Amino acid sequence: MRSHAPMPSAETAHRTVLLHEAVDHLITNPDGVYLDATFGRGGHSREILRRLSPAGRLIAIDRDPQAIEAAAQIHDARFVIRHAPFAEFARVLREQGVAQVDGLLFDLGVSSPQLDQPERGFSFRADGPLDMRMDTSSGQTVAEYLASASVDEIATVLRDYGNERAAVQIAKKIVARREAGAPVTRSGELAALVATAVKSREPGQDPATRTFQALRIHVNAELAQIEAALSQVLACLKPGGRLAVISFHSLEDALVKRYIQSHSRAPAVDRRQPFVPGVSAEFQPQLKDVLRMRPSAAEVSGNARARSAMLRVAQRI
Repeated sequence: MRSHAPMPSAETAHRTVLLHEAVDHLITNPDGVYLDATFGRGGHSREILRRLSPAGRLIAIDRDPQAIEAAAQIHDARFVIRHAPFAEFARVLREQGVAQVDGLLFDLGVSSPQLDQPERGFSFRADGPLDMRMDTSSGQTVAEYLASASVDEIATVLRDYGNERAAVQIAKKIVARREAGAPVTRSGELAALVATAVKSREPGQDPATRTFQALRIHVNAELAQIEAALSQVLACLKPGGRLAVISFHSLEDALVKRYIQSHSRAPAVDRRQPFVPGVSAEFQPQLKDVLRMRPSAAEVSGNARARSAMLRVAQRI
């Protein structure tokens, strides 16, 4: 489950969003091979294993070393996990001797355990080092990025990935503080700085929400990861196999929606325009758009982090 939201109580901290709905629509062959491309803390993986027959197989990956450690709790001969970003899932499958799978599951964004650990720097509600890397073994932290990025670069990230209206004001304050010899290095410092630049916000939303989201997406190259992963789906999915993707904000969902539509519908043609050729008779859909679903009111009531989730499922033709 993957989205910024109020800090949860202990009993809801690690609930997997759309757990049964996603697995219900993912598994079409209990004897098949499946990939959980975003293991997290294993909610979906455990449910998949529960539904598979003794002949089934589940390969999981995650780029967070803590997720890999958590997977050690699963003792099942049908299960294997590897440390990798989900954009490299095709390589992982090849290394496991698998050409195509019966189902692919992606649960996008940041997980509850990542949000709830101040030392990871994902949350504006608890002070910690300004890290935000999903893979703590590599890459640039948010603090490192802000230590050298220009006002224009920071503002562009905040606008493009956070739709932040005060992007320029926030960027100027970050750079001014850095030039004054006090660079932003902690999540609490960044949240406080953003609060001085954002004069108004939607009811119930912290002023720092959009800034933290944008910087997290940037340092983890999240949208590029999604695009790279989607480009490998058709080659790795068996005919009849299913792709299930859970997204938590509009940028993620738009990429998934466009991908499914581009492979399930012929391109639209504006016949009012002169010299525009008709739809090619050679277009053959490769995916069937199976469903789009949001969490139930009951799930959102019990887990506030589910409120923005969207599940999309498509089937390989």
